[in-house]
Amino acid sequence: MTEPVKGPASYFPAIEKKYGRPISEWKDVIRRSELTKHMELVNWLKSEHGLGHGHANALVAHTLTEDQPE
Repeated sequence: MTEPVKGPASYFPAIEKKYGRPISEWKDVIRRSELTKHMELVNWLKSEHGLGHGHANALVAHTLTEDQPE
């Protein structure tokens, strides 16, 4: 039995379904933005792309975590 997805990634199926774009595209949008701070990016996704707060927060959190140097 597979372990259920937890954390920000648990929102990804709903994000793809609701907004019609794959997660990889949303991550590209975030990475191309000149904004760098978490809440700036969340607010920008909400105002410019119409995402809900939870969905925007999940995308930003996951993307910024991926981009952290190890």
